[in-house]
Amino acid sequence: MEYLFTERAHLACPNMCFGIAASLGKAFDKERIEESVARLAEAHPFLRARLGYEKETNSFFYDVKGQSQIQVIFAGENCDEHEEAVESEDGRETAAVGDVLSSPKIIKEFEKLTARDWNLFSEGLLKIAVWKADGRTVLLFIFHHLLADGRGALGLVQEFADFYVDDIEPKAAPEHLITKEDLPANSKLPFISRALVNYANRQWKKEKHQLSYEEYHNFADKFLQEDFVEHSLEVVSFNKLAELHEQCNQHNVSINDYLLAKMFTEEKADSIVMACDLRNQLACYNQGALGNYATAFSVKLKQRKSVDTMKTSDPAELFSLAQKVHNQIQKKLTTPKDLYLVLQCYASLEPGLLDAAMISSRGAFGSKAAKFCYKENSGCTYCKWSHADLHKPKKNIDSKKLKGI
Repeated sequence: MEYLFTERAHLACPNMCFGIAASLGKAFDKERIEESVARLAEAHPFLRARLGYEKETNSFFYDVKGQSQIQVIFAGENCDEHEEAVESEDGRETAAVGDVLSSPKIIKEFEKLTARDWNLFSEGLLKIAVWKADGRTVLLFIFHHLLADGRGALGLVQEFADFYVDDIEPKAAPEHLITKEDLPANSKLPFISRALVNYANRQWKKEKHQLSYEEYHNFADKFLQEDFVEHSLEVVSFNKLAELHEQCNQHNVSINDYLLAKMFTEEKADSIVMACDLRNQLACYNQGALGNYATAFSVKLKQRKSVDTMKTSDPAELFSLAQKVHNQIQKKLTTPKDLYLVLQCYASLEPGLLDAAMISSRGAFGSKAAKFCYKENSGCTYCKWSHADLHKPKKNIDSKKLKGI
């Protein structure tokens, strides 16, 4: 069994789904799509898995079945009249990719398939919607975060495209999830954070109750009906992307740095939580494996006024802000205690406590230990994902109770 240790935290986050849209330069072929899906599932065991639960140890695991658990939806036509034939970089005659991918049908399908919480005991971790689009095939892959992080999802879409278009077989990849033993020794939680985690774990054990998956599932469905999210889709042309890439190179920042800077200015955000791929740093990762091999940390700008007074139309100001973002990210990447902070918190908290944290903060589950663990609008109390002043104990903790921990 592949038990969920660090990853089971995602059970505490309603609608942990995300999508990737792809337009392939090959005419729609239903049998070929079904064959491609079957080959992917043969190579990757998590595509054949549902969620399992072992009551004796209060552990969730990937319950791998004998056949694919991918749901494929054939959604009909997706082709606008104003599309024109253009020649792609590889020389193939294709339809205008931008027009196809910007179709409102894609967003509408995504919203339909993510409007409720998936019951992972009865359905798989991946859904694929497929459209005919003139001489192309358009697909929307929707992943549950227990299947893959963003990097793994992109790899899976590429594997599908390689087989569907060019008959390149997907390669089998053994799975090994991150455990506490896989995290670097120099990334352990500081003393205060460990003390707070131990305190909460003991409180949780005293409460002697657990959050069932059914309770969480009902909460998540209700949460999705009340917590409205607006989705949009924008297609960036190859020429525009190449121009942006060149500008970022000139200013020694990445495109990701630039996009974060835009988000800070346009959304007036205090901080942004970003994911970081750890595949190259973890010995437990096998090439092509799914699962979640990412961590997360917050990026926070020190000079708030620089964001409030900025004009996003001024490239010089935007790239100056992107440089500040870049410097902060690089510092986090080279500081193991910051980089692995979230994963260390996940691995140190009692699993049931971790599951109950978010739902308790919303008053839907009675647990003081779990409610303390998660402070609404600011993330986990112990790792404080969305704050720069890490590891400071909260004022409502009695310091006397921490002695001797």
